[in-house]
Parts: sequence; C-alpha cells; structure tokens
Amino acid sequence: MKSIVADDRVTTAGRMPMTFRAKETNDAPPRAHAKSNVSGLSSALESVRCYLCGNDDCRPFISAQDDLTGKPGHFTFVQCAACGLAYQNPRIPADQIGAWYDDEYIAHRKQSDFGIFTPLYRWAMDRHDRRKVALVGRYAKLDMRSRVLDLGCGAGTFLAAIRALTQAQVTGVDFKDLSHLPWMREIDFRCGRPKDHTLGAEQFDLITMWHFLEHDYEPLDTLSRAREWLAPKGLMIIEVPRLDSVSFRLFGNRWPGLQAPQHTVLYTRSTLTAMMARAGLEVVDWQPWGAFPAYFYLFAGTAFKWLKGRGLDLKKAVYPYFIGELAAAPLLLFEKRLNLAMQTIIARKA
Repeated sequence: MKSIVADDRVTTAGRMPMTFRAKETNDAPPRAHAKSNVSGLSSALESVRCYLCGNDDCRPFISAQDDLTGKPGHFTFVQCAACGLAYQNPRIPADQIGAWYDDEYIAHRKQSDFGIFTPLYRWAMDRHDRRKVALVGRYAKLDMRSRVLDLGCGAGTFLAAIRALTQAQVTGVDFKDLSHLPWMREIDFRCGRPKDHTLGAEQFDLITMWHFLEHDYEPLDTLSRAREWLAPKGLMIIEVPRLDSVSFRLFGNRWPGLQAPQHTVLYTRSTLTAMMARAGLEVVDWQPWGAFPAYFYLFAGTAFKWLKGRGLDLKKAVYPYFIGELAAAPLLLFEKRLNLAMQTIIARKA
C-alpha cells in the first residue's frame, strides 16, 4: 500500500519511556496486547495499525487518563512513523468501550438536573445546536426535499433543530439507543455503527459528524461509506478536536481532546486532510474553529491539570464554568482566529 505522508510530528511532554510497535492490522482479529488496570472490563487490550496508512511502525506519543469522569486507567497514544497520525494503541476492544459512554457522558444528555443552574445548562446545550445549524448554513441550503444524515448523533438534538428549521428529512446513527427521547420521533434513528447499516447510494445532501470521527474505530471505512451515501452534489461537514492547537500545547497530557479512552484518533489539520483524500473526498473548505465551544477545552484543561485524573463533577463545575466564560468573553471574540481547540472540514466527492 502506498503510504500517505502528513508532516505532523507533534511533540509534547509526557512521552512514554519505551518504544512500542503495533503488530495487528485494523482488519485482523485482535490479540491480547497488554493488561489493563481498568476495573470492570476485560484485561485484554488490542493493538492496531495506523488508521491512515496501515503502517505498524509507531513511536510513543503521550499517556492519558479519563480526566472527565475519573475512571481508573492509563491509556497510550502513539504516532505513526510513516504518516504522523496520532492514535490510541493499544485500545479497549469495540465490544467493551460502551461501558465508557455511561450516564455521565455529556453528549448523551442523560444528566440534566443541575439544580438552579439547569436552565443555564439547557441554554448552553441549545446554543451548541444553534452554532451547528449556523455553521451548516454557511455551506448548505436545506429545505423539505433535503436529506440529512448525522453520524454519531447522540441525543439527536441537532437533527431535531434542522428538522424544525428546514423540514428536511433527517436520519441519525449512534451506537447508544436514545430513541426514547421525545424529539427523536421526528428522526429516522438507526442504532449501531455506520458499518452496521445499508443506507443506499447517493441518498444524502448533507452528512455531518460532530465530534464523532475521533471516536470511530474504523474512520477510513466510515468516510468511505459516507462518500457512497453522499449525493453527487452533497457535502460532508466534519468537526473534530485539533491536535496542533493552542490548547494542546497548554495542557499536554491533560488536554480535553485526548478524552481517553473514548478518543481513538487525534487529528492535526494535515492528517485530517490526508484522511479525506484517502477516502476519495475533496476538501471544499477548512476552518480552525467549530460549533463546539473552544472555551470548554480551556476550562476543562485547567480543571484537569488541578484534579489530576480524579474526574470533573459537572454539577459543581457549572457555576465556575459560566463565570469563567463571562471573564473570557473578550478573548472568545477572536475564537475563529486563534486556533484554540477545534477544526471543521467541509468535503465533497472527489
């Protein structure tokens, strides 16, 4: 296979003390690689090749913990020696990672009672969806004839917002079944992973992935499938954390974008662009920002540095979070220019 080289040798403190070579391809049956100290899960981890170029030669990059919830365990990210992609290796097998997406996982919105701050929390989450809708509006004009697919749709609130605004036909895919939520009645929801579904060739005018691709165990396969599902003039909008960002340089192994063990791949601008090309997609535009607020990474990274793996109590964090956001407002006016944390790529069929 021809290697795709992206010049992204990101360096950081916190490197592991010895080299590591992953022997398995992503398509091969995984073998037990190491022993995990994570309570309640199997001790077997699996090693993988680079998701971008398939090379098995990698060097240690960074070690991370589950700083958000405080679950025990240390997880290793490596960097491909051939193309520079950073990815988690070894990783928790796909049939066990679901335990890490529990009621505390914020994207699934199961925790919604924040006392007197509940209205403020709901406003912030709704604002996130409004920012997604506004970002989409820069590139796509949707109406009742449009078909929209959101991979990793979580609680489905973005699709509900698009449906209410444009009357577009909306489909969501997520491996967590949240179809009981009242607004999901308007959504064609498919439970599972993208590879579990046959959605038909050239069906969708817009396919979105809001902080999904960094979680995906088979990102290249998912992008290839999405390309097949995309209409001839359709667009794909993908947002992920940006590894070559200011916040990563600030927080290192406490960077919220690591989000171990759920995040399997860490993308720089060039490795994300290379992944698009490998999947047969042409980049229409790229932005050094996204709908997800970069301030969350500034706040959470600061908290993670202080807590050192003990987990963030979201109920206790709500008040200081919004006070901090108010204080940071002058800085956040320039969020789209400062390369703080996020990146968004817009692509079409090549």
